[in-house]
Amino acid sequence: MKTFLENIKVAFQSLALNKVRSFLTMLGIIIGVGAVVAMLSIGTGAQNMVLENIQDIGSNLIIIAPGEQDQDSGYEQMLGMQKQDQLKIKDVEAIKRQSELIDGAIPVILSSSIASYLGDNSKVSIYASSREAEEIYNFEIETGNFYTDSDVANSSNVAVIGQTVIEDLFGKKNPIGELIKIDGKNFTVIGTIKEMGTDQFGNDQDNMISVPITTAQNKLYGLDYINLILAKARNEQVIDSANTEITNILRKEHNLRPDESNDFTVRSQTQILDIVGNIANIFTITIAGIASISLLVGGIGIMNIMLVSVTERTREIGIRKAVGAKNKDILIQFLIESVVLSISGGIVGIAFAVIVSILINNLTVLDTSVTIFPIILALSFSSVVGLFFGIYPAMRAARLNPIDALRYE
Repeated sequence: MKTFLENIKVAFQSLALNKVRSFLTMLGIIIGVGAVVAMLSIGTGAQNMVLENIQDIGSNLIIIAPGEQDQDSGYEQMLGMQKQDQLKIKDVEAIKRQSELIDGAIPVILSSSIASYLGDNSKVSIYASSREAEEIYNFEIETGNFYTDSDVANSSNVAVIGQTVIEDLFGKKNPIGELIKIDGKNFTVIGTIKEMGTDQFGNDQDNMISVPITTAQNKLYGLDYINLILAKARNEQVIDSANTEITNILRKEHNLRPDESNDFTVRSQTQILDIVGNIANIFTITIAGIASISLLVGGIGIMNIMLVSVTERTREIGIRKAVGAKNKDILIQFLIESVVLSISGGIVGIAFAVIVSILINNLTVLDTSVTIFPIILALSFSSVVGLFFGIYPAMRAARLNPIDALRYE
């Protein structure tokens, strides 16, 4: 143990004698390890954000969108902006009437409009739905009330607004009862929604106004279809069965023959989480593959420097052998120096990744999460790199003839 610690001490002394050269040698390891840890922290943070959003809305939420699942459709088609593959309010009624595994379903129209109040204008997201949206989408009313079934039936010009809209249009003024214009049409503010923050894609969920679905269809956009249907299964255990049940109901409503594909897509929140998780994993694997090239380059750099070190210290090796050092002692010494060089680079790389993660947390909407697993993985991999690429220089040093080494100038 004493000899081992002495070898480590010698290794650090060797690094300190050539600081710039040691740093440049470690640079490939630093970049590779830093990239792996940083990307894993970003991927983990993104998955956590998605999971939190799903838990906030409800893990038993089912999303029905127009268009076939494997269809290569654009954003507009997904929201039902084309005449094919449309969803209608009658589809919602059919699901509510026939499904035995859901607690409710709501129609949704998503769009953007210009809202104004006393000359102040703001571009906002419009979320149009029915009374049940307050419960199914977990809207929490801060002041006032959500719109009622009567408001939906009468296409009432009423609106429930988010916190960003309040700040942009009203400041500190109480908005309840005030008239705002949405695309030039008057709406009475009847309620405000508690702050929801940003979603996993960085979108401001508080920059929204919710209006009755019929008002959006008849008075704002002139639509006879809807963008989405949101349904809530009774519990997580029946989600798969509820998906199948909804699919059968909509196929019947759309008069689809057995040989025809669905003209709609049914997905659960957990399926979306799986998709996001798979994307994050592919992203992480890709970055890890690129980072491994940097580690390989770093390992080759370590091998080159260790070979230079062997040449520079040939007389030292000869002296050590002359006073009784065995080949394995020389081998272990140079292996330890190689591993110390690699691990030092890994530690600096981890510190670099942590700093990058902190900056991303503070300067962007992304949340990163540095866990112990990527740190252990990075240190282990850097140790293996140092050990592998240090073997040849260490063996070369160990095989030097002591007489020839002593004569070396």
